[in-house]
Amino acid sequence: MKPLSTAGALLLALFTAIAPVDPSAAQQPGAEPLCLYHEIHGEGEPLVLLHGAFMTIETNWASSLAKLAVSRKVVAVELQGHGRTADRDGPLRYDTMADDVARLLETLGIEKAAVLGYSMGGNVALQLALRHPDRVDRIVVISAAASDKGLAAGHKDMVQHLSADMLQGTPLVAEYEKLSPRPDFPGLVDKVKQLELTSFDWTADLAKIKARTLLIAGDADVVTLDHLADMHRALGGHANGDINGPSGAQLLVLPVTTHMGILSDPAKAEAVIAATKAFLAAQAQP
Repeated sequence: MKPLSTAGALLLALFTAIAPVDPSAAQQPGAEPLCLYHEIHGEGEPLVLLHGAFMTIETNWASSLAKLAVSRKVVAVELQGHGRTADRDGPLRYDTMADDVARLLETLGIEKAAVLGYSMGGNVALQLALRHPDRVDRIVVISAAASDKGLAAGHKDMVQHLSADMLQGTPLVAEYEKLSPRPDFPGLVDKVKQLELTSFDWTADLAKIKARTLLIAGDADVVTLDHLADMHRALGGHANGDINGPSGAQLLVLPVTTHMGILSDPAKAEAVIAATKAFLAAQAQP
């Protein structure tokens, strides 16, 4: 396989980082609690924002945070090893990151919140709902998969060839170096690679999630359309609402939309914000 270009590496930097997790397992032994950097904007019912791999509050939510905060108390979080949040010894794990977020909510006195996660953050949102169901009201999951079998062909080859050197000189690295309390970008790249190269499939676990869920992805996303349908079905989504009524799980696929474009393209990002607001505002069906 040819070495990745810088553009290809940048594409990977925004892809989902996913690892196997056991929702019933306790937090990873030896995973010391982290003080998560967070910002609070707006007033109203709480909405937690969880960013993608290698990203920060600014790089992930710059165009949407203020719009979401018009009607919600937005708690924007930077996860383990990202932005202004320090890393911990040991690998990145979705169960551990979900526990970190649950602990933050407890510290802030937030009993239950809606959660919006993109890519890596989407998987943290799902794990938060599985591990801490009483903390989650609704979930919006953007461009995240529940199985490595649901990722587009060639994804793992890209991961295998990714190196920190490929991203040097990019805004992602500049932002990381500026904000990290203990910068080690090669170490972060290695941890993300370790996550992504692990085979897993926890699609069936999604049936345990009781919170209403909205899945959003592009038709040219890294998550395949077949897998999105499997996730929707596992979450309780069903066809023929005229007979069965609307389900608690919803699915939105945006046309001519890639994994990066779903938030970086202004028109696509606006569609995501509009769908998210409508989903959060809608009354639950009986």
